[in-house]
Amino acid sequence: MEKIKIVDSFFLEKLSHEADISPRKRKNFNFHETSEDLMQRMLNALHPETYIRPHKHENPDKREVFVLLAGEMALIIFDDYGKIQKIFHFDLKNIFVVEIPPSTWHTLVSLKENTVYYEIKDGPYLLDNDKQFAPWSPEESDTKAKKYLEGLKKELVMRIEQ
Repeated sequence: MEKIKIVDSFFLEKLSHEADISPRKRKNFNFHETSEDLMQRMLNALHPETYIRPHKHENPDKREVFVLLAGEMALIIFDDYGKIQKIFHFDLKNIFVVEIPPSTWHTLVSLKENTVYYEIKDGPYLLDNDKQFAPWSPEESDTKAKKYLEGLKKELVMRIEQ
């Protein structure tokens, strides 16, 4: 019999603290038992300083669902050239669940400390082909990544306030 898994406020606080002390300013917790699981399920805690490089999931195609549990974030959808096509502003009042289809360029940006979301993605997880990074975006380790993230945040502020 599988173990029952529970998420409470204490668990979210603990995961957020682990994200805060992490160099990447994010931390995930997997509910799936192995990377071969056909449904990958995880919690992701992130802080506004973290950069998630824009990417998509294709070959194999994978859907993703994002469910906001705490904080505030934005899901940004891009075209093939890096132009922002759509922004979903998650804030627990309006949008708190979005499912995106395979082959969709996207990133997530934390807009508040201690943001946590539940993610469901088709599996299995194979490091070599899980995601394709956007060629028009800087790598996470690139010194340009911080400036790129700041630019995305400025664009978010302009669009969200409209």
